[in-house]
Amino acid sequence: MIISHAGKKPNIEPSAYVAPTATICGDVTIGPNCRVMHGASIIAEGGYIKIGKQCIILENAVIRSNSAHSTSIANYCLVGPNAHIVGCTFEDEVFVATGAAVFHGAHLGRGSEVRINGVVHLKSHLAAGKTVPIGWVAVGDPAKIFPPDRHEEIWKIQKPLNFPLTVYGIDREEASMMKITRRLCESLISHMKDEVIP
Repeated sequence: MIISHAGKKPNIEPSAYVAPTATICGDVTIGPNCRVMHGASIIAEGGYIKIGKQCIILENAVIRSNSAHSTSIANYCLVGPNAHIVGCTFEDEVFVATGAAVFHGAHLGRGSEVRINGVVHLKSHLAAGKTVPIGWVAVGDPAKIFPPDRHEEIWKIQKPLNFPLTVYGIDREEASMMKITRRLCESLISHMKDEVIP
């Protein structure tokens, strides 16, 4: 399904394939010879999403942007099934495996890999050629890579990055789920005016 959002329509190269059950919404550019498979959702809300040439977006992957964080995926990248990508930058030849997550402001260098269920956290920079092992967490700039059981070390780096402020615009000291959901509801209501493009 191809959808215009906030007056912006997706731009899809004719040589790209988008499965009929995928959703492409808003200011999205999909380059030549890309493949966007069934159930994938590529949703630009305020910012843009740009996907270069010969990229593969597999089943049920989610790629998002917002007004503060656009998403740029260079060439020859693969985003695995059920991966979650938001407001970040990939250089060429990045591999993101099944179930992995890459958050706002992250930067993945050329040829880097995020393996199954790995995480590259907010504002973290993964150097070219580096790998986040299965289930591990990369955090910081430059990214340090931790197993998930080292939460205190991860939190020491992550806390000052202020996830609620960066993602929701509400400082950690003032954040509550009521404030966060109110802000998101106000933002997401903009989809009420979306139009499906035949």
